[in-house]
Amino acid sequence: MESRPTTPRSQLQFVRDFLKSDKIKYRKALALQKLEQDPDEIFVNLKYHLLWNTAHRKPVFKPTQKYFEDIFDLFLGFGELVGGLAALMWLAPDHVHIYVESDGEKSLEAIVKKLKSASSKAIIKTVTDIKVGPGKGKGLWDKAYFLETIG
Repeated sequence: MESRPTTPRSQLQFVRDFLKSDKIKYRKALALQKLEQDPDEIFVNLKYHLLWNTAHRKPVFKPTQKYFEDIFDLFLGFGELVGGLAALMWLAPDHVHIYVESDGEKSLEAIVKKLKSASSKAIIKTVTDIKVGPGKGKGLWDKAYFLETIG
């Protein structure tokens, strides 16, 4: 299995390399080919940067290199939820940065809600040493989030 980057600089380079990957190039080439065949066909590929904190900014992913690979793999499995691609860009002790490509069929609110819910459940289930607050309604993530379009 491919080794996942652990330093901030190598994580950023990994994302840059991923965006230049054959898979991404293929999807772009296919869209252009379809557009040439039928100019009236519209191809939507929205790109977002999402960020959200852990509940109470608790540093549950400390040290981050211990958790990066598992959480990276989990987010890659959530592509169907967003209608495209979801990838962990950055893991900090108390927050995550997520890259999302979407087909535009789902609202941003729905994408964030599904990603936060699915990732919280998956992380708590698979990363057994993650500790979240006690009591009902105490999940892994804070309610707020940051979102920006990047393409």
